[in-house]
Amino acid sequence: MAILRSPFYASTDRRLRLLGPIVLFMVGALFFRLQMYLETPPAKIPILVTVALGSGFIGWELARLTALFIQSRLPGLERTRQRLIFLILAIIVLSHIGYLIRNVIHGVIGSFPLQWPTLVDYSARLGVLIFYATVTLNIYEGAYLWKQWRQTIAEKEKLIDSEWQARFDLLKNQINPHFLFNSLNALSSLIEEDPAKAEQFTNELSKVYRYLLQSNNQEMVTLAVELQFILSYGHLLQTRHGEGFRLSIDVDKQYHSCLIPSLTLQLLVENAVKHNIVSREQPLEVSIRCDGTGVLIVENKVQKKENQVLSNGVGLANINNKFRLLNLQGIRIEITEERFVVMVPLTEVPQY
Repeated sequence: MAILRSPFYASTDRRLRLLGPIVLFMVGALFFRLQMYLETPPAKIPILVTVALGSGFIGWELARLTALFIQSRLPGLERTRQRLIFLILAIIVLSHIGYLIRNVIHGVIGSFPLQWPTLVDYSARLGVLIFYATVTLNIYEGAYLWKQWRQTIAEKEKLIDSEWQARFDLLKNQINPHFLFNSLNALSSLIEEDPAKAEQFTNELSKVYRYLLQSNNQEMVTLAVELQFILSYGHLLQTRHGEGFRLSIDVDKQYHSCLIPSLTLQLLVENAVKHNIVSREQPLEVSIRCDGTGVLIVENKVQKKENQVLSNGVGLANINNKFRLLNLQGIRIEITEERFVVMVPLTEVPQY
């Protein structure tokens, strides 16, 4: 069963439920029913007021519950048009219910005999009740729209903050002095030991930094481009760690044209290296494959370092934020004692 939540704070909602029917009665008495009250014998006025207020409280509660029920079934700004259609139908139904309640109460207490109303009487009374129902439903729907709008703005601001954080982190990755220092150290050693290997390392390093610099202007790239980059990045890691790092890629070419947010794989591989032991005795194995359903799987052995690197999950959160900013389904993570698995959904290139 759907939980009915008022768009107002609890205290505000209570005041509305108490004062709303009274204000509506006073407005109706002054602008719609003044002549009736002036022509009614003074002895009957207390009865009319009591019936009107009692019916007004019942009508307010019914309209309130109706509005909250419709909002619970059709939530969000994107369903506003559907809600409005049901609210219009609710105005008609609630007005007739209110008309029936007033007539029944009058008949029970004997203030007016129960009889079939004339067209003029029916029209006049129903018009007032339509006004009451419309005002009550609009109050709750208007508050709901305002709350939804504010929530949407807050979410957009949060996403914008996340985007700028992601851009900032990307910039840090582009000029990461630690990564550059390690790469230059490895290059310096190779120049004396193996000049040919040093030249290859330099080429791969230039490819990595070229891609890092270009990726800030590319939100999505093909999987083929991303895999080519991760091969260069993996080459640098293998050169630095020797047999301590192993990268395997097994992705069918049919998925190479699919799109993926740039640097997704680099962040995942970097995350694996950051949090696990990478040594000749305990080589870190990272595999990248596709499961055949358009989902890329990045998996590595779990071999936690004794002195764990402080982690707040920002790297993986940034990947998910980037997917959300691009209106894509986010990554999924599965962790066992032996494996750390990240499932990345691929996006097919739209056909025109």
